[in-house]
Amino acid sequence: MSLALSVLDLVPVRSDQTTADAVAATLDLARAADDLGYRRFWLAEHHNMPAVAATNPPVLIGLVASATDRIRVGSGGVMLPNHAPLVVAEQFALLEAAFPGRIDLGIGRAPGSDPVTSWALRHGAGGVSDEAVTRFPEYVDNVLAMMEPDGVGLALRGGQHILKATPVAGSVPQIWLLGSSDYSARLAAAKGMPYVFAHHFSGSGTAEALELYRTTFQPSPELAEPRTFLTVNASVAETADEAHRLALPQLLQMLALRTGQPLIAQRTVEDAETIVDAGLPEAHEGVVEAMRSRWVIGDAATARAEIERLATTYGVDEVMVNPVGGAFRGTDARTAPARLRTLELLAR
Repeated sequence: MSLALSVLDLVPVRSDQTTADAVAATLDLARAADDLGYRRFWLAEHHNMPAVAATNPPVLIGLVASATDRIRVGSGGVMLPNHAPLVVAEQFALLEAAFPGRIDLGIGRAPGSDPVTSWALRHGAGGVSDEAVTRFPEYVDNVLAMMEPDGVGLALRGGQHILKATPVAGSVPQIWLLGSSDYSARLAAAKGMPYVFAHHFSGSGTAEALELYRTTFQPSPELAEPRTFLTVNASVAETADEAHRLALPQLLQMLALRTGQPLIAQRTVEDAETIVDAGLPEAHEGVVEAMRSRWVIGDAATARAEIERLATTYGVDEVMVNPVGGAFRGTDARTAPARLRTLELLAR
């Protein structure tokens, strides 16, 4: 393919897996992406979700970067209101020092969790408060400044104190703003930062957000022109029928999330088929069909053509794929064959 391909991973946990199994499958996927020539491998941040083990992007990034050789590894993303800016800056400065030129820091504004978990993330100190969200642009500036070799000056008690994320920085990570509304598009444009709209999650408003970003972009010392790419959910197999079967567990997972149902570990393909064959409520069928229509599901030729079409439609030269294929009963718990096959078929 003429465009670059990258990978987004939530470290999904199936009903037949432990967390250790899910992490092992992710490392296997990352090594394959590296060998296949994918550009990036990003890890998400979600909390207190039975089917998602991507709770701590910096830890996962260290594991993935250690298991690979070439591919850029990053966060998609770190939800900044959950964390002190200095901690984020220290984590990613250290990762960049260990793996120079290979680390991306994607920053988001959403909590990535429920209100109770957000409260716990901040030691019970009000959770992700309105103040944390309101001060998001300031927090982004703090992270950027703290990772620079000279650090940032902090005026405190009549003196000037220098804060540095790491003592002797040789390079800094590439920093992206992520979002699913026009807020981050405006902020990234104003700050002259690269930007990614969460098309894989939202599925609507992508064109408007990217157009807003491009038309209001202000060049910065780090970036002369707008830079963005597209994210998509994908299930690719030898046949379209198989790809659709493999997509069912994740479709039901997203249906539960969007309709307020209890969240559980990801079902096997057979268990998902049993639920669908028994019949979904009519309103839920509409939600599933709407999601399916926005995902890339099919055989290799069809899927590659659809990704090329999306890249052309949205004017991007890179597409980040979230491989969502589930697993059949009896699959080795430390592997994710359908997710791996998606990457292999798209990379041909």
